[in-house]
Amino acid sequence: MSVTTDNTVSSVLSGLARSEPIQKTLMQDEQNRFLTLLTTQLRNQDPMNPLDNADLTMQLAQMSTVDGIERLNKLVESLMNSKELADNTALIGHGVLVAGKGLGLTEAGAIGGFDLNMPADKVTVTIYDSSGRVVTKLEFSDVDAGSHNYLWDGLAEDGSEAAQGMYTVSVSASLGDTPVGVNALQFGPVTSVIRGPNGADLQVGGLGIFKLDDVKQVL
Repeated sequence: MSVTTDNTVSSVLSGLARSEPIQKTLMQDEQNRFLTLLTTQLRNQDPMNPLDNADLTMQLAQMSTVDGIERLNKLVESLMNSKELADNTALIGHGVLVAGKGLGLTEAGAIGGFDLNMPADKVTVTIYDSSGRVVTKLEFSDVDAGSHNYLWDGLAEDGSEAAQGMYTVSVSASLGDTPVGVNALQFGPVTSVIRGPNGADLQVGGLGIFKLDDVKQVL
């Protein structure tokens, strides 16, 4: 599926423009508080009964131990982030389904999807052209809860071939006479992985940037 260069460039620049705010860690606050208290304690100690060297050494050792644990935690977090980045990089070149109402028709057809909150005995995907006119409808029966993909061969309701390009969809589902919650999913290729403030993000073609948890299916 082709995407416009402008959209792709805008999405990539948007991702690269992200910056992680500099935040003071809880450990830094604790260290500063400890040093302030220790300095105050030393300044106001009784000259006739000064702070015992053993007590001072023990307090410094405790702070050093806590600081070491914090450094270890940061190292582990860094390693986990590196592993997440490496794992997500393996998705580059794969197609995924994420939330969206677009449907791109190519010479080979179109791939779309939907996500059901619960089982449904009927799911209807309605496909619209750019003017909002209904091109065709796809119907599915006895569908389990969860994410599903479908293929559209590009044929309109009257049997003619629809023009290649972008279409939009709406999805409805029901179980008997009861409506079932359903969300449309859009297909896109993973083109790059971006390290974000809270882990690795995926650039999905011209659709934008998504978290791994946003991916409903990998195709």
